[in-house]
Amino acid sequence: MQESSMAKYIVQQYIAAAGGEKALNKLDSMYAVGKVKMVATEFTSGDGVTMTCGGGKAMKPKSIKNGGGEMGGFVLWQKRPDLWSLELVVSGYKISAGSDGKVAWRQTPWHHSHASRGPPRPLRRSLQGLDPKSTANLFTNSICIGEKAVNGEDCFVLKLEAEVSALKVRSSNNVEIMKHTIWGYFSQRTGLLYQLKDSHLIRIRSQGSDSVFWETTMESLVQDYRTIDGVNIAHGGQTTVSLFRFGEDSESHSHTKMEETWTIEEVDFNIKGLSMDCFLPPSDLKKEEEQPLVHAKSGDKFTGITRLASKSRGNSTRFGVHKIVAVDSDGFGDL
Repeated sequence: MQESSMAKYIVQQYIAAAGGEKALNKLDSMYAVGKVKMVATEFTSGDGVTMTCGGGKAMKPKSIKNGGGEMGGFVLWQKRPDLWSLELVVSGYKISAGSDGKVAWRQTPWHHSHASRGPPRPLRRSLQGLDPKSTANLFTNSICIGEKAVNGEDCFVLKLEAEVSALKVRSSNNVEIMKHTIWGYFSQRTGLLYQLKDSHLIRIRSQGSDSVFWETTMESLVQDYRTIDGVNIAHGGQTTVSLFRFGEDSESHSHTKMEETWTIEEVDFNIKGLSMDCFLPPSDLKKEEEQPLVHAKSGDKFTGITRLASKSRGNSTRFGVHKIVAVDSDGFGDL
């Protein structure tokens, strides 16, 4: 009970630091334009070990991250209560995602447009300092688990565990979301969100073989807060995504890491003329349960509930960047 009360106090302090309840309630809609720079590295188990990754497993790099990385940009539209639309372009690949308030969907070059299971959830990118109201709502039922210094910044740590019932709704016959934990690190100095972290554990059931497990961890440093119309909005940060696959035989174990640096170039609120038509899903939208079972072979990628089939393991630098980014273009929960 004390941990819950402390968490509510920290959330209230965050609302005040972000601009106050009155200022946040005035925001009906938002528009943001940003740039991203992404670098990906993939590791696989086998001979020729050069480094260690994930639970002490011996790994070797399948592809070393290139120095320049991949550049891209995104446009985000958002309207209360649950409407949002994101277009993200990286390495010439366009990824779209959105929510019309009833269903969340995504569209990628390698996958049909399809709806996520369960009710719509906020976009993770919005929770990285762009939408303080949604962030406050997310941590309303969290608990405070203590204090921690992150890069020298003393923070209160709030923790939120997804309920089993919610995980079941988001799971399917073939894909079971076993656990989803979220941590928010709030600066004791400013009261603002300093780091957002979450972790998924997912089991993929495949025909004629053992289950494959995917552990997805995302850590975002939220920085460069600036006041826009009385509201503190983060204008930059770094996100690290780690995907660790295990199960089956040890030779199929892999660890993929993506690092993203992002900046916000333009933000505006209360956009006139932003109608429901701006958030309509694609006409070819399919429900996720309509998707066929994809066999969990060594050449396949499973990221959250999204099925990412790789064309070539030998071209994984470019493959890794543009497909791993789909993790961050989805509703918070699918990741």
